[in-house]
Amino acid sequence: MRYSLDIVVVSNIPKDPGAGVEVIVGLPTKDPRSLPFASRKIFAERMEHYDVFIHAEDDILITEENIDSFLDATALLPVNEIAGFVHAEEDHKRNLYFDPPHASFHWDPSSVKKRGKYTLAHFTNVQSACFILTLQQLKLAIASGGFLVEPHEEGRYEMIESAANDPYTQCGFKKLVPVSHLEQFTVRHLPANKWSTRPYRASAEFHRQIDALLGLEETGRPKSLLFAPETKVLHRKWSKDYYELVRKEIVSNIPERVQTVLSVGCGWGAIEGWLVQKGVRVVGIPMDSVIAACAEARGVEIVYGDLEQARKSLEGKAFDCLLLSSVLHLVDDPVALLSSYGELLAPGGTVLATAPNFSQVTARWRRFRGVAHYKHLGDYAKTGMHATTPRIVCEWFRRCSLTATRLAYVIPERGQLLNRLLLGFAGSLLGEEFICVGERQGHARKTAHAVEIQQQQNALLTEP
Repeated sequence: MRYSLDIVVVSNIPKDPGAGVEVIVGLPTKDPRSLPFASRKIFAERMEHYDVFIHAEDDILITEENIDSFLDATALLPVNEIAGFVHAEEDHKRNLYFDPPHASFHWDPSSVKKRGKYTLAHFTNVQSACFILTLQQLKLAIASGGFLVEPHEEGRYEMIESAANDPYTQCGFKKLVPVSHLEQFTVRHLPANKWSTRPYRASAEFHRQIDALLGLEETGRPKSLLFAPETKVLHRKWSKDYYELVRKEIVSNIPERVQTVLSVGCGWGAIEGWLVQKGVRVVGIPMDSVIAACAEARGVEIVYGDLEQARKSLEGKAFDCLLLSSVLHLVDDPVALLSSYGELLAPGGTVLATAPNFSQVTARWRRFRGVAHYKHLGDYAKTGMHATTPRIVCEWFRRCSLTATRLAYVIPERGQLLNRLLLGFAGSLLGEEFICVGERQGHARKTAHAVEIQQQQNALLTEP
């Protein structure tokens, strides 16, 4: 690099990385995960010696071009905005995969800004295992009171991640990624160990979203979210998964006779795209106008707008199946949503909803013990979610003139053997998630499933 560069390695044990590299040994606390926080004290003590301060985990490659681009963009940003990076890795064929997309993390369509030659946007996963601060930004971070703090976990992030995220989560800065110049603001994650099982991180998928972001003004598509996708509980547990894979538990419960599907709360569209490949016409109401680009590329017909606007635009349409994957427990009024969209079901149409199962034995015990994730469950205002059980969702169905005809449970591997030993009757006690299948009243067919659902509902009468 043409920069005058000092490298400091913080470590829990002595080591010799070579000439010109300083090693500081010692943990900030007894917790070994606290090690990344050691850089804070070093930055503060040596603040007047440098113009730029870089924190990075030991497997992140930051280049001279990254630093040049950061400084160029910083000159155009107000003091409360930081030009941030995304990290990515290559597979053995040099295909690029971006790390930020997973779970409920997504681009914020309302955050798009123009700053000089740059178009920037906020990705809700601010983790990139590194940050760069100018001297001015470091001084502001320290003055905020959120920088020189004890090692901690912040909301959705583990301790190691929090060490790299505090400038954005604790110090009042907004991380904006220059999406118009993404290559210069991409840093490489060297282990290359995540890409193989996470296809939604492929460069093509990520760039579809980038293109959608850059085209929002031109297309006039909504910049709002369909509903709040994240809960307020620790680590945002039970949030909406934007990148749900094709799941046998779901697709096996969609009747083969189904020819049209309406998916409310559509993410990147893997399940919906699988149905399209089977010859099903799928209409999706996406979580936002950006993730919609991924679903649309799979042949899903997209209806834009909020829940009310989308419903009006579908007036007079009829669908064989209404798909609500991880939706009902997150919306403020699930009964109103079911009632409104249930009217779009054709005679004999199927509604399929998935939700967390809080009648599970483990969940009941953790709620009783007051485990952090389970505090305040049942209080939508405090948690951003409803504490769903099969009995509750079946009651929601009933209130909307929907007849529940089948319950299925997603049982973790450790509980599957026990469920088999109990002849499959322990699903409600072992399943972490459940699937409720129903039909509009007046059209429900008399089947063995109807008898089965009644038996299951009777068994659930003792639920809290």
